[in-house]
Amino acid sequence: MSIQFRNYTKQAGITDDYFKVRTFLLKLGYTEFTYARWDWMITHSYLDKASVSKIGIWENAKEIVGVATFDCQLGVGFCLTLPQYTFLKNDILLYAKSNLVKDGKFGVMIADTDLEFQSIAAKLNFIATEKKESDAIFYLDKSPIAYDLPEGFYITSMKETYDLYQYGRVLWKGFNHELNGEGKFEFSQKDESEFAESMNRPNADLNLKLAVVAPNGNFVAYSGMWYDTKAGYAVIEPVATDPDYRKMGLGKAVVLEGIRRVGKLGAKSTLVGSSQQFYYSIGMRPYATTTMWRER
Repeated sequence: MSIQFRNYTKQAGITDDYFKVRTFLLKLGYTEFTYARWDWMITHSYLDKASVSKIGIWENAKEIVGVATFDCQLGVGFCLTLPQYTFLKNDILLYAKSNLVKDGKFGVMIADTDLEFQSIAAKLNFIATEKKESDAIFYLDKSPIAYDLPEGFYITSMKETYDLYQYGRVLWKGFNHELNGEGKFEFSQKDESEFAESMNRPNADLNLKLAVVAPNGNFVAYSGMWYDTKAGYAVIEPVATDPDYRKMGLGKAVVLEGIRRVGKLGAKSTLVGSSQQFYYSIGMRPYATTTMWRER
């Protein structure tokens, strides 16, 4: 066995390395950094494009068997290997803590069930912190998929209604930017270009990018869904509801419609990176937790 290390390409966006890492994540199956998280990150406007070359790759016979990556911004790392290559995690963590640093700080996310990696981190003087990430799951054979919409509201997809302005507007309002005093949504050419890049790329199914449309024609709730048959599970990201239309069941409706659609495509379960009561209330269940570890 001859393990070779290399860095990810310097070019951000959809590249050969993007596809290679994605194939690795699909082969890995569910982990704290899913294929959908990778898809979401790679065309995200918040991505530190200048630092993608710091992502570390370990290969055996030109097949990726280990990855050290960050999620959009440096400072927090994810150290991943195929099951038979966990012996690499010591080296991967050493690499990550030296290269995925931001402003002198670094934390690594470790699944709470990964006792082997916890021991490796502890030997390298890392300790667990209070910072956690949680995933919830919807089992399509265990929870009902039923919802109602108020009169005059309906669900559309970005395939049916390709409107990047409305997409940006509902996310801006839904993530409380207006409520936080950042002003009204301004649709710039840069926004349009970035939204288009995220929508029009490989592995994006516009039939699964869903919005609730209000009687006035505005998108007032949104749910993005990611699904790959090779993974077998779908991932929800992002979900947002316009503050003026909350408590109407719109978020529930658009999420469950997405789950219904991936179920028709063969998904057995759907995950979301959250522990919010909203998701539990619509039938999702706690699934996994991951803790950030930092050096003493």
